[in-house]
Amino acid sequence: MKRGQQKRIQTPGTQQRMHLFGAYRWEEDTLVWKTASRRNSQAFIEFLEHLFVECYPTGHFILVLDNASFHKSAASLAALSLFEHRVSVIWLPAYCSDLNPIERFWRYLKDQVCVDKLYPNLEDLSQAVVDQLIHAIMIVSVRIASLC
Repeated sequence: MKRGQQKRIQTPGTQQRMHLFGAYRWEEDTLVWKTASRRNSQAFIEFLEHLFVECYPTGHFILVLDNASFHKSAASLAALSLFEHRVSVIWLPAYCSDLNPIERFWRYLKDQVCVDKLYPNLEDLSQAVVDQLIHAIMIVSVRIASLC
């Protein structure tokens, strides 16, 4: 390299992202999740439909939501109003998302999957996340079975 010439470092290309929406059901100690390519109102609404139509078609829920813009958008509020006979929403105060119980699980998941690890591509990372989610659910199932 010539003096004064700037080094060029190869990068993997465009940034890729995977977002995870999740709900923790403390009564059963279970977790429902759905991946999305974007973190927006449409993805949040798809998660609500997955939660309330596919996973739990009956029953009453208490949702604890922070003040993310996609939680409070007009489209999201309209979707929540469709399920208002089954859902009570608790809005957390601004900048207090740590009060949400699922935030502890997200921290645990990051510690298990991402700390001191480098994945060659997004597919490997997403597979590691799914494997850890399945492993966490199996641990919870064993814990519940031992209590019965």
